[in-house]
Amino acid sequence: MSAIVGIDLGTTNSLVGCMEAGFPILCADADGERLTPSVVHFPASPASPVVGRAAQRLRALAPEATVFSVKRLIGRRVGEEEAEVGCALAGRPGGPVKLAVGGREWLPEEVSALVLGKLKADAERALGCEVSRAVITVPAYFNDAQRQATLRAGELAGLKVERILNEPTAAALAYGVDRLGERAKIAVFDLGGGTFDLSVLELSAGVFQVLSTQGNTRLGGDDLDRRVEQWIVEGLKADGLADDARWAGDGELRARVRERAVEAKHRLSAVEEVGVELPFVDGTRSFSRVLSRAELEAMAARVFEPVREHCLRALSDARLRPDELGAVILVGGMTRMPLVRRMVAEIFGREADTSQNPDEAVALGATLQAGILSGSVRNVVLLDVTPLSLGIETFGGLMNVIIPRNSTIPTKAGEMFTNAVAGQRLMRIHVLQGEREMVRDNWSLGQFDLEFEPSPKAQARVGVQFEIDANGILHVLARDTKTGREQRVQMASAVDVSDEAVEKMLEDSLEHAFEDMNERAFTEAQMKSRDLLAAVRLGLEKAGALLREDEGERIAQLMRAVEESAGAGASGPLKKAMAALDDATQPLAALLVEQAMGPR
Repeated sequence: MSAIVGIDLGTTNSLVGCMEAGFPILCADADGERLTPSVVHFPASPASPVVGRAAQRLRALAPEATVFSVKRLIGRRVGEEEAEVGCALAGRPGGPVKLAVGGREWLPEEVSALVLGKLKADAERALGCEVSRAVITVPAYFNDAQRQATLRAGELAGLKVERILNEPTAAALAYGVDRLGERAKIAVFDLGGGTFDLSVLELSAGVFQVLSTQGNTRLGGDDLDRRVEQWIVEGLKADGLADDARWAGDGELRARVRERAVEAKHRLSAVEEVGVELPFVDGTRSFSRVLSRAELEAMAARVFEPVREHCLRALSDARLRPDELGAVILVGGMTRMPLVRRMVAEIFGREADTSQNPDEAVALGATLQAGILSGSVRNVVLLDVTPLSLGIETFGGLMNVIIPRNSTIPTKAGEMFTNAVAGQRLMRIHVLQGEREMVRDNWSLGQFDLEFEPSPKAQARVGVQFEIDANGILHVLARDTKTGREQRVQMASAVDVSDEAVEKMLEDSLEHAFEDMNERAFTEAQMKSRDLLAAVRLGLEKAGALLREDEGERIAQLMRAVEESAGAGASGPLKKAMAALDDATQPLAALLVEQAMGPR
């Protein structure tokens, strides 16, 4: 059987590791480097694409033929992309984003597969055997479409992806296997090149359980790089070395500026100021400026301000105070920045654990997970959570939650549903994700129909089961209990929306909580009132003539009151009107029972 490797497929850099004599070891490439830049260069000739450090060196020479930060586009659709990746973008509106490079259009997962292919080859060289199985990490806030695309990237690279593992969970595994005490709770602060995650986990008896997670798949070091680039461009324009037209048309200049911006950012983690030099920008003149750490931190403070709210919300979801955490661990290259470390200390009221290399922690955790799956690491279990509730639409436009937010995954849950209308021949299973009470306020993941035999109202029985697998991918099963007819659907994609929309969903669910509960209560009462009125009308047809005149008038009056309340929009008055009608129809109910029993 081939070895299982652990892979951190990162926005900026990627790593691969394997278990050796019970220890996680990160594999180096032919040059002895463990970090592989997630960069792919497509030569003009039919030669194979160049991946990694060699491709990174070619960015300045052929920027339009070199792709970087492709992880920011994986699983995205046209209109959602907000990332510069080097080459031109393509694709039809509403369809998947594609990259126009190398004489064809590539899906982001196809480019990612080239990076994974190099990591696979490096691991095979280091191990001296075939590698065909892998654990691959993703940000905790990757949606289903992004996870599916990552799975496909692994398959295109010739790997069977045994597990898609959340990056914060992998990092916690790397930090915590040997050091966390019983019932310890930790926060994993993961700020990398393209994404941010904050996860709160608990370790108990060898079990890692994710208590809550928050994050943004479009927030990371790349955003700060662009701010520094802008600072350099403003200097170039001020010195008369570039204008808007040249900046837009000179890909080589943009690549040179980007390299200097990243270099300056990295160096300012260790020194107070750095010179930014661009020799011979216009052939004769050069650019030279000094960037201070204070200036960089002013840019970073604006870029990373959303991080604070994510952290506080994750703590709130986990129902923990900062002082109840056993440790705060740092993951991702951006956590080397002094400003970020001060921000973490301020938010959590404690210094972060910096005992692990933040660039390598996720890869080490993925490697340990690979060891768990292969049996070489024992007594450790990982339990992730689903970040948003999942359910289906029910009669009246209500969302019925089947798997609540922050449920531990893998998980399975189901409920029994019935037909709302007599003679109904099929049930539409409309799968939703979100935190609001009404369907219109949540996100649709897809829908399908299940046919069954026509039945009187509330007689058909359809079981609906949701299963989220270990990779966080949703499978939906609907079965007619009478005939055994069933439909099983894997949701091809979850909600392809921005992280800002995810944030807004959570904020709106809190802001409109009382309104939503009132609307749900009224909708449910309204549906009950229709059933009650229909039952009373049927009863009056059968036995209304036997009622006293005053009883009949009273029932008619209360029926009108229910109808009026049902159109008013408030559940309180409607419930009172229904209760009064129910009480007034007791004599009618008694007459119906006597009729059913027949003469004595």
